[in-house]
Amino acid sequence: MHLLGVNLPDGHLVYRALRSFYGLNYHLSQRLCSRFQIHLRTRVSELTDPQISALSAYLSSPSTVAPPLRCQRAPPGFRASLSDPLPAPERSKRMDDLALLKLESEGRRVVRENIAHYREIGTYRGRRHAMGFPVRGQNTQSNARTARRMNRLERRGYVT
Repeated sequence: MHLLGVNLPDGHLVYRALRSFYGLNYHLSQRLCSRFQIHLRTRVSELTDPQISALSAYLSSPSTVAPPLRCQRAPPGFRASLSDPLPAPERSKRMDDLALLKLESEGRRVVRENIAHYREIGTYRGRRHAMGFPVRGQNTQSNARTARRMNRLERRGYVT
């Protein structure tokens, strides 16, 4: 099945197949499945048409599409048993991580802009990116070959 230009294999579990999108990790894909009431053991081939259309609409523009309503929470002060703690007072409303998703080309663009910013302001990380060396403290005496190969075009001034 193709969803927004990404191939999702039919035999895979939905939350694992969603990780094919650039920018969706394990935890975000599980939260996405729970938001759309997709069981974690559901395969891609078992998705219904309304689920597919809702998922594609949400992934195409997460900030503009309203998420589906979830089950109602218990009223404040309600406890299922005496061992359950009382509900915490309402915390400051945080932005939803799923509303701020940057997928595929948009996510790649953000990463490319961040690297360009590091290079422009001359930080250590920016210089390491520019030289094609490992950025996060990896050993360079024996294994920097992969980083040099991956960053080769960027060092010559070409943007990939």
